[in-house]
Amino acid sequence: MENAKITQAEINNIVWKACDTFRGVIDPSQYKDYILTMLFVKYLSDVWKDKKRFYEEKYNGEKLRVERALRNERFFVPENSTFDFLYEKRNEPNLGELVNIALQNLEDANRTKLERVFRNIDFNSEANLGQTKDRNRRLKNLLVDFSELDLQPSHLDNNDIIGDAYEYLISRFASDAGKKAGEFYTPGEVSTLLAKLMAPEPAMRICDPACGSGSLLIKVAREVGSQNFSPYGQEINGSTWALCRMNMFLHEMDNAQIEWGDTLNSPKLLEGDSLMKFHIVVANPPFSLDKWGAENAAIDTHQRFHRGVPPKSKGDYAFISHMVETTYEDIGRTGVILPHGVLFRGSSEGNIREKLIEENLLEAVIGLPANLFFGTGIPACILIFNKAKGDNKDVLFIDASQEFAQGKNQNKLRDEDIQHVLSTYQTFKDGKPCEGEEGRVIEDKYAYRATFKEIQENDFNLNIPRYVDTFEEEEPVDIPATIQEIEDLKGELVEVENQMKEYLKELGF
Repeated sequence: MENAKITQAEINNIVWKACDTFRGVIDPSQYKDYILTMLFVKYLSDVWKDKKRFYEEKYNGEKLRVERALRNERFFVPENSTFDFLYEKRNEPNLGELVNIALQNLEDANRTKLERVFRNIDFNSEANLGQTKDRNRRLKNLLVDFSELDLQPSHLDNNDIIGDAYEYLISRFASDAGKKAGEFYTPGEVSTLLAKLMAPEPAMRICDPACGSGSLLIKVAREVGSQNFSPYGQEINGSTWALCRMNMFLHEMDNAQIEWGDTLNSPKLLEGDSLMKFHIVVANPPFSLDKWGAENAAIDTHQRFHRGVPPKSKGDYAFISHMVETTYEDIGRTGVILPHGVLFRGSSEGNIREKLIEENLLEAVIGLPANLFFGTGIPACILIFNKAKGDNKDVLFIDASQEFAQGKNQNKLRDEDIQHVLSTYQTFKDGKPCEGEEGRVIEDKYAYRATFKEIQENDFNLNIPRYVDTFEEEEPVDIPATIQEIEDLKGELVEVENQMKEYLKELGF
């Protein structure tokens, strides 16, 4: 009888159970690195084992031919880097050191794809995993838990299952990590919305310059519908960058170029001495980043801040400036998730906003519900910039803030909420530009098509209520009926007081 295929739910449950090893010991924003790295090693090991068995059968155990065939695979796993090797050594006194060596050897054997990926994680860390006895116990438990998984491709329910499990875990870690979650994860529904708004096409270059663990970049890439795309990203946090590299690999995006560094102060995605250009640039950068590098912006060698330098305590427009400058002229598009302050704050931000609008780059402003994001309850918005607007100077405003499913700790966008935004955006794209200076309502109390003149008259303030009328009139008060109700209540009160006096008499008061 053929073995039953392992399902997504089974993988998720086994790996989530493995997290018990670390709960209460280290912060979820840290132990995610150990769990996800071990899942990665287990997957590579099981795929390698499966391939090895296949070639041994194919070549009747001829060692040289088997080794030659394995060398042509996507990756190579040295014997002392396999999960099975580590599992056999689970009782060794230097287990943490053995895991570190295994990771180093795995990296050395796959230098073009895994270079530096494991440099930021230490399985022998006393600070994170405790003193030797406790550390060994925790690592042994981790290996035992993962030994329940069989991730050989022939045993999996579908090809996407490992990548999806990785995404599931990242989302669960984000829900546990509080404020730190925003550093590495964008809620899946928000990523889906932005990905569909961007509507990438085959052969496009797609970039996320603040890519975190890569979830948003993967969502956008999947919208292409094939493997014909080129993904790029940059991430400032070393351990999160490593997770992103592994995430890309698990989603079979081996061609992804993910750089490690500070996008604003040291952009790594370059062609020669110039910024690399992309068809689509998306990001959910850190909201209102303090100390982002304003002191160096005026002498930026790439001249990204020619519209003005954002304030040093708020890096939102620094990310916008970078993203817009890295899209192809005439065809490039940008989608960015930011707090509502970017819509109306004045001073240098107001000046940059005005210039972006005057250059006819802004295409849409979409207000999202509150409490969608991990670690902050504030509502955010999506800004879409499009270098292919042509003569159309209109801007779409959508107030989607009231359409969501309320959750215990966090709200969520439903499929119908995402579809409502998408269909409205498409209606705007398909519609004719406004004639004259007056905008027009696309959908009452939800969407409005604003003209450049209207935005100019509002001093380039993009606060959504200035354009989308969400005022709900209260029902008129029926004065005679209200007076009669008051009189009736007075009569009832007199009756209750009289009854109370009778009761008090009976009690002798």
